[in-house]
Amino acid sequence: MVLFDRSGYNRAGVERVMGFCSDDDYEAFFRSVPEFERMLVRSGIQLIKYGFSITDDEQHFRFLSRIHDPLKQWKLSPMDLESRARWEKYTEAKELMLERAHIPEAPWWTCPSG
Repeated sequence: MVLFDRSGYNRAGVERVMGFCSDDDYEAFFRSVPEFERMLVRSGIQLIKYGFSITDDEQHFRFLSRIHDPLKQWKLSPMDLESRARWEKYTEAKELMLERAHIPEAPWWTCPSG
């Protein structure tokens, strides 16, 4: 079993919302990802994609915890603070990514996580 974090889908989320990729790069990602995933499945790999989703309130609580807890402050970066200000754009990007990268051979399963 191999677990990957969201970094494989950063182009559709972080890079899109923060302006780190062009529109062409973004669209190329969505042309490539479904075919890559189909290739994995054709090769005998069982690909299960889980998306863990938290509420805006929970994210706000977690950020406050990172700001005020000295043991968690190392987790907080200027990029995190900027990202927090773009919650709605991240949510829109996540929903679009789940829709566009959801294929019958490897569907997304979303789980509330707080």
